[in-house]
Amino acid sequence: MTSHEPDLPIIDVAPLVARADGREEVAARIGEACRSHGFFYVVGHGVDRDLRERLERESRAFFEHDLETKLAIRMARGGRAWRGYFPVGNELTLGLPDQKEGLYFGAELDANHPKVLAGTPLHGPNLFPPCAPGLRECVESTMQAMTSLGHVLMEGIALSLDLPADSFAVHFTGDPFVLFRIFHYPPLAKKDEATLWSVGEHTDYGLLTMLQQTDEGGLEVKTDAGWIQAPPVPDAFVCNIGDMLERMTGGHYRSTPHRVRNTSGRSRLSFPFFFDPGFDVQMRPLDSLSAPENDDTTRWDGVSVHGFEGTYGEYLLGKVAKVFPDLGRDVLDESSPGA
Repeated sequence: MTSHEPDLPIIDVAPLVARADGREEVAARIGEACRSHGFFYVVGHGVDRDLRERLERESRAFFEHDLETKLAIRMARGGRAWRGYFPVGNELTLGLPDQKEGLYFGAELDANHPKVLAGTPLHGPNLFPPCAPGLRECVESTMQAMTSLGHVLMEGIALSLDLPADSFAVHFTGDPFVLFRIFHYPPLAKKDEATLWSVGEHTDYGLLTMLQQTDEGGLEVKTDAGWIQAPPVPDAFVCNIGDMLERMTGGHYRSTPHRVRNTSGRSRLSFPFFFDPGFDVQMRPLDSLSAPENDDTTRWDGVSVHGFEGTYGEYLLGKVAKVFPDLGRDVLDESSPGA
């Protein structure tokens, strides 16, 4: 692992996981991080190290295959479920192609699920690669473990806001919308390091992102003082909050822009897990917090999250259709939320 000392706080969340003494102190540290950076590391999370290592090995094995083999589970075959593989350059951030390839996963839903029968975008079965047969178990076990951790961390965030620990579970995440990505970032050529991005500047859409990353580094976080590195820390997840938590807290907690540039000379992997409000949950500010100021002139994209009205699904669909415009045109129609 890198020896670079991170500028972001490292928080031991073991008291939250164990529901033990010290929860309030941990929650206070999380709240401070959410106000100052919108980013923090968590250790003591309890997610099995062997599982994390197996996930990395199986993912590397998949990405080592040739493009034709990987395209056997291309996203177009996932249809409205929006699952599967995309090659380098097919995902856009700010309208520009990212220098990464990846796999999209979500909650596994069979053909008889009401959301699938209704043709709801982003709902359905996952696509798993025949060329990497061990990946399915790793992905499913990881999603289960990270969903549990997401509930725990949202309890800490609730406590940091002087709310009952179960506030988010009761009102927003009783049935959370979860997504899991596996990204591979080829090393940028020296001639391209100044002009191309592995992932361009963006914020995440929902409540909470938990990221496992490999040794190569490259993640950068925007602060008031400029961009800083968020290097890998042994046994830690990098956590950041998304647009909807900023909306709920009236801007007290910040959805912070971040980006990736892989200049390590080696292949980088990252494993972001998104723990978000229920797809049909109406987004609204928390009652205990003051109304926000309009921030559309200061946000990275010039669009204030505080003006959004609707469900989380509507917000999400409006965003992901811009990331994959061709797929969005095929999957979303005028009658779909967020179209």
